[in-house]
Amino acid sequence: MMKILLLNGPNLNRLGKREPDIYGHVTLPELEGKLAKQAEDEGFQLFSAQSNHEGELIDYIHKAEDEGVGGIILNPGAFTHYSYAIRDAVASVSVPVVEVHISNIHAREAFRHQSVVAAESVGQIVGFGLFGYDLALQAIIKYIKGVEMDED
Repeated sequence: MMKILLLNGPNLNRLGKREPDIYGHVTLPELEGKLAKQAEDEGFQLFSAQSNHEGELIDYIHKAEDEGVGGIILNPGAFTHYSYAIRDAVASVSVPVVEVHISNIHAREAFRHQSVVAAESVGQIVGFGLFGYDLALQAIIKYIKGVEMDED
């Protein structure tokens, strides 16, 4: 069974508690469980990890390629705006990455408008709340399968 890594960055362990008007009331374990079931229904195995530490996120990205993971869904949190190290980690692996953000980073504070990770990702999904993770999962599965996005 092909593996997909769901990788969440800093402060996403606070989902359900942190600024619920922006990030909602669902906890990270609840989100991970829901997505794991959806992945399984599509014949994939979803592994989840979260870290508040840049180096640990980089290690997960490198390990994903070494372990034959088929795709990564990545919410780098605030690291998206300035972590060239995470950007370089994504660029250093052949595993496709879909970047996802709960809020629309392009409609928030000016410092959030730029993503240094986006250019190395196969796509970016922003602004759809937690549903963005569903979209990211659908996108990475289609990408792995080589399905054109306009089919269905």
